[in-house]
Amino acid sequence: QVQLQESGPGLVKPSETLFLTCSISGASITTNWYYWSWIRQAPGKGLEWIGYVGYSDASYYSPSLASRASIARDTSKNQLTLQLPSVTREATAVYFCARNKYDSTYLGYVEVWGQGTLVTVSS
Repeated sequence: QVQLQESGPGLVKPSETLFLTCSISGASITTNWYYWSWIRQAPGKGLEWIGYVGYSDASYYSPSLASRASIARDTSKNQLTLQLPSVTREATAVYFCARNKYDSTYLGYVEVWGQGTLVTVSS
């Protein structure tokens, strides 16, 4: 059974860098044909793709975050990471790690979700 567990600081100050880790168990992050994603949901809003990285290490980013977000695989630790520099209060959200079956941002293709971690941006 594949399980995803997000971890990181619950509170980040404006202008600082948000760094999150997703620990993966029950599967390898290098397994062919899977894509590993970060998705977030701000209070009162819908789910928003941040981006994902695939089995070939190719990545996709949401156009609104492409210039800032960085998603990477740590194959030695079987982890997925997210860096989001210079955060503002608008980055306050629950951040989810997920595995999707296809190279797509269609939510229906997400087959495994982490439980999510709340990040609050506040001074």
